[in-house]
Amino acid sequence: MEQKSKGSVAGFLIPSLIGIFLFMIPVKYDDKWTVIVKIIADIIGEGLGDFLPLLCLIIVTMSSVLGLAFLSKPNLITNYPMVKTTFESTAIWVAIRIVGTIFIWLTYFEVDADENSSGIIHMITSGDNGGFVLHDLLSVLVIIFFLAGLLLPLLLDFGLLEFIGALLTKIMRPIFTIPGRAAVDCMTSWIGDGTLGVMLTANQYEGGYYSKREAAIIATTFSAVSITFSIVVLAQVGLMEYFGLYYLLICAVGVVCAIIIPRIPPLSLKKDEFLVEGKAMGETLPEGFTTSTQYGLHLAMKRVEEHRGMEQFFENGIKNAAGMWFGVLPVVMCIGTLALVLANHTTIFDTLGLPFLPLLNLLDVPQAVEVSKTMIVGFTDMFTPSIIAASTITSPMAKFIVAVISVTQLIYLSEVGGLILGSKIPVNLPELFIIFLERTIISLLIVAPAAHLIFAN
Repeated sequence: MEQKSKGSVAGFLIPSLIGIFLFMIPVKYDDKWTVIVKIIADIIGEGLGDFLPLLCLIIVTMSSVLGLAFLSKPNLITNYPMVKTTFESTAIWVAIRIVGTIFIWLTYFEVDADENSSGIIHMITSGDNGGFVLHDLLSVLVIIFFLAGLLLPLLLDFGLLEFIGALLTKIMRPIFTIPGRAAVDCMTSWIGDGTLGVMLTANQYEGGYYSKREAAIIATTFSAVSITFSIVVLAQVGLMEYFGLYYLLICAVGVVCAIIIPRIPPLSLKKDEFLVEGKAMGETLPEGFTTSTQYGLHLAMKRVEEHRGMEQFFENGIKNAAGMWFGVLPVVMCIGTLALVLANHTTIFDTLGLPFLPLLNLLDVPQAVEVSKTMIVGFTDMFTPSIIAASTITSPMAKFIVAVISVTQLIYLSEVGGLILGSKIPVNLPELFIIFLERTIISLLIVAPAAHLIFAN
């Protein structure tokens, strides 16, 4: 029994520490601060070179073709649940994948991309729009998604979340007004992936463990952007040397938002009603445990003992990577290109961003007009603000502010927001937009003064 306990502790500590080292510890490489996963991704990206756009073309095309096939024949493939999970989607998201596929084919083959050309197709395929998304964004994402998906089980599958969740039990209710068990959902989002956090929350809500109010709070406040996405956003604006301060600031803003937003409408108006009565669990330590650390270690070792080993590790890793490749890349190609076309050829984001100008000027944000254009577009997709910032903003401080806010805004319809709307979690589209605006304003009030300190020299 003692030997088994020692093995379980090692099975918990070793993978978890490796995962923390790979994803969360800033290191200096080539005179810049970054994380190990990004270094590995850059090396692979350099090796593959010109093949990456073609790889993106293949992935996006497969996503739309198989998504359309599953839409017309839901039981097309029943023997491979991973394939079904990856490609099955709703009509709206399949349509977005198809539009993304059209954009990437036009862009890859540079249809009407000559600088002297004009017209709608040229707007899509030019280097400032579709060309930028394909060659500068997707070609980076495709490697990051693969590595992150493959290695994230180190953080998710060996008890780290269970251990941290037990340690945070005593602070979740008084600070964030949600039950202690929600710490696992929260950490899954913060460390792993926001969509996974939403799915966990929806599962717990439908099972009767969370009330309407608790599920709405957890899904909209704690389903945070993962470290992987955060790395990509900061790399997009060319400021990876600030990663340590960047992610620390994201965490700080996230905590402040998690304290304030549940206490104001619309979340404060939600009822503590359950879909299934009598399932909500107590928040005291179970009998036989005297400390949160002891209980956390018990949960972590139980998770390790239930793990099937390398087979499950690679199964989960490939599932994560496939979900990001085939679910996110076509959406980014579609929404990112459309947003850049609108940003570069219309005044729509200028108009939508005007209400933010007084606040940006008050906070002395450089290039306030350009920054204001990125404020609302984040509601559609998290990457688009950084894409616009990289192509229209020159001030490092302004780019840094946009990079942080695009992550802390959190409610973007291309992924987390769409998943919330598609679930039974009781939050509608207008409420999501109000929460998005609340998060944006709170983020600005914190990030802008902090950025002035960071870039003071």
